[in-house]
Amino acid sequence: MILGIDTGGTYTDGVIVEYGDKKILHKAKSLTTREDLTIGIEKCMRNLNFRDFGNISLVSLSTTLATNAIVEGKGCKTGVILIGDWPKGKLPSDNIVLLDGKFDIKGRVIKNLEGQQVGDAIEQFRGKVDAIAISGYASVRNPEHELYVKSKVREMLNIPVACGHELTSSLGFYERTVTSILNASLIPIIMDLINATKTVLQKYKINVPIMIVKGDGSLMHESLATEKPIETILSGPAASIIGGIFLTDQNDAIIMDMGGTTTDIAILMEGVVRKRREGAQVGGWLTRVEAAEIFTFGIGGDSYLHINMEGQLEIGPQKVWPLCVLGKRYPHLSEELETFRKKEEYQLCSAQKTDCFMLVKKPGKLELGQLEMEIIKILEERPHSLLYIAHKLDKNPDHLELQPLVDTGVIARISLTPTDILHAEGRYNKWDKRIAEIGVNIFAERLNQSIRKFLDMANEFITNKLCYACLLSLSEFENQSINFIDKTGPTYLRNKDQFGVLVKNTLKKPIVAVGAPVSAWMHKVSEKLNTSLMIPEHSEVANAVGAAVGQVMETVEVLIRPDQVTTCFIVHAPWSRESFNDLESSVEYAISGAKKYVAATVKGAMSNSYNVNVLQNREDIYTEAFTSNTEDTYVETRIKVIAIGKPSLKVSFVE
Repeated sequence: MILGIDTGGTYTDGVIVEYGDKKILHKAKSLTTREDLTIGIEKCMRNLNFRDFGNISLVSLSTTLATNAIVEGKGCKTGVILIGDWPKGKLPSDNIVLLDGKFDIKGRVIKNLEGQQVGDAIEQFRGKVDAIAISGYASVRNPEHELYVKSKVREMLNIPVACGHELTSSLGFYERTVTSILNASLIPIIMDLINATKTVLQKYKINVPIMIVKGDGSLMHESLATEKPIETILSGPAASIIGGIFLTDQNDAIIMDMGGTTTDIAILMEGVVRKRREGAQVGGWLTRVEAAEIFTFGIGGDSYLHINMEGQLEIGPQKVWPLCVLGKRYPHLSEELETFRKKEEYQLCSAQKTDCFMLVKKPGKLELGQLEMEIIKILEERPHSLLYIAHKLDKNPDHLELQPLVDTGVIARISLTPTDILHAEGRYNKWDKRIAEIGVNIFAERLNQSIRKFLDMANEFITNKLCYACLLSLSEFENQSINFIDKTGPTYLRNKDQFGVLVKNTLKKPIVAVGAPVSAWMHKVSEKLNTSLMIPEHSEVANAVGAAVGQVMETVEVLIRPDQVTTCFIVHAPWSRESFNDLESSVEYAISGAKKYVAATVKGAMSNSYNVNVLQNREDIYTEAFTSNTEDTYVETRIKVIAIGKPSLKVSFVE
């Protein structure tokens, strides 16, 4: 039996899976507690109502914490040591030093490192950073300099450190440097998750390996995750894909995962989900991290519903706390919204009458203005509505800018969301229905509509947004454009009379929908797109299921190239750069070393009861001869070795 846990931005989900029989024995959800992850994880464990924890053989996690941290610009203070050159482009850190040593693009020494310069550079970071990223020019062709500096950092500072060549074998000095910096900044975040999970597991006397889902859907051991946390970006969506496949046995489908913050879409074709060749892009940073090709849209159960300056309904991409969730915890918010709802002096243009705010953390060392300090003082007692805050400060709420405090994480916004729409309609009743109805009433009045008409409009709007997301994902996957009547998107979505004209053909793939809110809107989506819909049992915890049933997979790529100067063959591997007199000796060394490299990683991650399969691929590259009298010219040999542990699902991730 396997325990799967998904720690998302809104909910922490848990499942107990009997892998052999493909049975979901128990499942549970609880709110994620970002201030202390152990609280949400422990509550989820209690909610599982499971007694036989002694039979758990593996714990597997998926999470959106790394992705969210990059998007929000959070993470630890990171020092950066560049070797040989300065990448062209903005970097996600200002604590940077440059060392003189350098290799050329073939991995040959241009200039050696100086030990004194290395030591002085490392000493600059003492007590100032929490982790260090090392990135050298051409390090994927020769990692010697990066490995030397890494050993000196560990010797002198004893803090987490990672090298660019350890995270990717691809060329691209800038992208590799960005990847290494982000990776270092995420180390404490993933360590917090692992430590919180261990703390809870100890209470239940569970002492088994902990695995974490990577962005390509495979698993890695906790020890590797603390070295390469960057590989957990897109972990949550990848786990949902695996979960959706496991629960439906589909080989060809459009998988849509609707969560609290986003809707993530993947295209499954003949059991294969493509990887992004260029690497995953998160928070505006292009990385060299291999991840599944997932299309993400800011449409979720907790997405911010608001009315823009033109008086039109909008959704997201911001995530907020639903009124119904916080209204249950703080009943006075209903009274505040009701009290200020009809006051004529509060006829707003840009601000939302449904907006409320709560204090999340003390501002610490942040430099705040007098007005911001007054707002924090008001919220120290308890959450309040925007109009209450404006009244206390004697300010026009349209001119009261609270977004900077939200962006820094000091306060959080509470407002109307799709989850509130469901509560107001009575289709979902977990939280406080009354405050949801008040929020809906406020929106209906502002749009001069009846409550029923507004609810119908909101549901139609959300449905059309999801349809648009599905069509756009499919068009990008197939590299084809969709002939929209109005290519601006939002305008076209608001005109439901034109929508049917756009979809003339039945989609060739069924939709597999997972995530807690999908039953509310996906039936209408499938009708509009003329395709079948599958919402499997346990779909609301598909991400935790995917974490539980994934497989361990480690890949290494080795490049062999001829050296025109020495007539040798150079093997460029993550562990070293070696030269051989002939090609076959080079290939033999590359394959043997790669097999040991990946098998050791996988075996170290899994218990002895699991088998490890090692797959290898050799590709010799030649340029075609110009004339029939000459031979093709040898260019390079690419060796790719993959080690897979744990029974495989009917899905793979390929380039």
